[in-house]
Amino acid sequence: MMAHVHRPTAAARSRGRLTATLVVTAAFLLVGVAGALWSGSLALLADAGHMLTDVGGLALALFAIWIAARPPTPEKTYGYYRAEILAALVNALVLLVVAGGVLWEAYRRILAPPDVLGGPMLAVAAVGLAANVGCAWLLHDDAGASLNVRGAYLHVLGDALASLGVVLAAAIVLWTGWTLADPLAGVAIALVIVPRTWGLLRQAVNVLLEGTPPHLDLGEIEAAMRGVAGVRRVHDLHVWALTSGREAMSAHVVVEDVGESDRLLRELHEVLHARFGIDHTTIQLESEPPAVLRIQGSSSV
Repeated sequence: MMAHVHRPTAAARSRGRLTATLVVTAAFLLVGVAGALWSGSLALLADAGHMLTDVGGLALALFAIWIAARPPTPEKTYGYYRAEILAALVNALVLLVVAGGVLWEAYRRILAPPDVLGGPMLAVAAVGLAANVGCAWLLHDDAGASLNVRGAYLHVLGDALASLGVVLAAAIVLWTGWTLADPLAGVAIALVIVPRTWGLLRQAVNVLLEGTPPHLDLGEIEAAMRGVAGVRRVHDLHVWALTSGREAMSAHVVVEDVGESDRLLRELHEVLHARFGIDHTTIQLESEPPAVLRIQGSSSV
């Protein structure tokens, strides 16, 4: 028996906040590029490059939400939930590439530090910091419920940290004239971004490989199912994520009386939903074969 409900994903409930974040980020991207060209700052350029990936990532996240909301079809029986995970994967890969580019340019500038205008650099970075903090605040509450929203949140959080680094570097350049602070700030931005992005990438890959969601324990699920009256044992148990906050499960359940299938399936589904939040279940009920048949079957192998 398969029981499932096609309801809005966690990311879909964040559509309004994602849209507002996209508008703010796109607006400041233009400011950041202009400021980087004016001041000659690598740190500002890195921040603007990161914001460019934010714009693409946020747009992709919104597109994925629209795709995921489409109902299942005979060809796509699970619907399009995985589009959100693909969006998170693309966001992570692009951000890693950008971080690598910033590190390379920082290396070149450390060898030959160029002139940097500290005043414009500081002004643009301060505005960027305010914009990024506001966007991170918008997405914070929903980041834990959806991998797609978490990807967008990590983007803007990384930008907020990057802008803070640019503010500090600009202050150093302005007050001491030490222009090496600019490429070093670029290095710091990349080193902050990479570990967080790597974690996002691992989570997305785990979903695509249909690994067990990290917040669920197969042993606990099996024990809960065996706790239903009439269940003898559980085997071939699999749990995987369709998208963030939407898990599916399949299992073979050996029962005392298959004639009680309606009650058993209802209670098993209720346990899985109430304790683990699993709505999409596929359960095959089986009766224990007689002991004589089991012995004969094993001896013929």
